[in-house]
Amino acid sequence: MTMKEAGERYQVPLKILKEYESWGLCGAVKKVMGAWQYDDQDIERLGMIMTLHDIGFSSSEVKAYMRLALEGESTQAMRLEMLNRKRGKTLDEIHLKERQIVHMDYLRYEMQKDKKDL
Repeated sequence: MTMKEAGERYQVPLKILKEYESWGLCGAVKKVMGAWQYDDQDIERLGMIMTLHDIGFSSSEVKAYMRLALEGESTQAMRLEMLNRKRGKTLDEIHLKERQIVHMDYLRYEMQKDKKDL
């Protein structure tokens, strides 16, 4: 299938498809009559790329992860470490937001308490 067909069928933004092709990760992708042709493996890889983008990986992190994935099982520990680092950073962000909410709630409480004291 062509880039346009793959994008429409699987809801993959054109930007990501172009990025994927520029990385040279498309082993089975071939150009036929000027249009890239995607096979089932490419679609699976694109699904992984979309997932990585969705969980907050930058384009360079996605590229590194996918290059490792193409090398096979021997890189599983490195990929797991990448996921663990991203998970840790995400948890740090969540905890920061939780602390911010606690502070906001305290300020709201103080304002409402002051209003009742009047």
